[in-house]
Amino acid sequence: MLEPRYLTGKKAEIDQFIDQFDTFLFDCDGVLWSGDHLFPGTAEVLDKLRSQGKRLVFVTNNSTKSRADYKKKFDKLGIPCKEEEVFGSSYSAAIYISRILRLAPPKNKVFVLGESGIEHELASEGVPFVGGTSPSLRRDIEPEDFGSIADGSALDPDVGAVLLGLDFHVNYLKLSHAFAYLQRGARFLATNVDSTLPAAHSLFPGAGSVGAPVVKAYGAEPVAFGKPSQAMMDAIEGKFQLDRKRTCMVGDRLNTDIQFGIEGGLGGTLMVLTGVSKKDEFLSEGSPVVPSAWVDKLGDLLG
Repeated sequence: MLEPRYLTGKKAEIDQFIDQFDTFLFDCDGVLWSGDHLFPGTAEVLDKLRSQGKRLVFVTNNSTKSRADYKKKFDKLGIPCKEEEVFGSSYSAAIYISRILRLAPPKNKVFVLGESGIEHELASEGVPFVGGTSPSLRRDIEPEDFGSIADGSALDPDVGAVLLGLDFHVNYLKLSHAFAYLQRGARFLATNVDSTLPAAHSLFPGAGSVGAPVVKAYGAEPVAFGKPSQAMMDAIEGKFQLDRKRTCMVGDRLNTDIQFGIEGGLGGTLMVLTGVSKKDEFLSEGSPVVPSAWVDKLGDLLG
């Protein structure tokens, strides 16, 4: 396998690389920013690409925010962005549930383990849901809960799917509800299965870690809609009508972002080192996932 090209400090090679593509898919956390800290040069790079007529799509696995939430964050950080340019794992899951899965009423509700971003995207597609941010589930489990969950009296009989995402208020009561619905035949879905979440220049447990107890208890993996799921790639291609060979995926994580681009048959992948994966991981012999090129930080594309 060819060794990835190191582009930092090489203006001619950077320009040549950029010229190969019409569309750039950007991961957000760890690439554009960390938490509320915008990496230096990010806004200027995005302006440069737009000025050259490139189409930008922001593809994130963070399910806690809806597309509208991300638009507000872009605005706050001073980055021009349209809501329709954002494609998150919550939106990807909502599209799949409403337009492909098409659960038949009355068992068409979704039990959500996650934050309001998932709820907003499900609502935008007309998908009914329970759980999520409901105050009734943000408490400790009580002895009587075991009985009511076991006999089904605490459960909604119309739930036909369980959707796992990143939940900042996860607890045993929510996990028990999710597991109970799965035991009763609900479809098992996940916005994404990232093990970690980059934030504040550090790593925190991601959606995959939060949902791990349910996966362990149930004994099966959910169908996931975040990177590297090709269901997400197909949905992006369908929405934006992109030419995969003229598209580049830019990310900070090998097993999600870069694998997503490689498996999707994109024309190129660009790795940045401001997030999760380190250069030793893809430069070492036998690495299963290798980007086309890499830079120390996104701002290096300014040349």
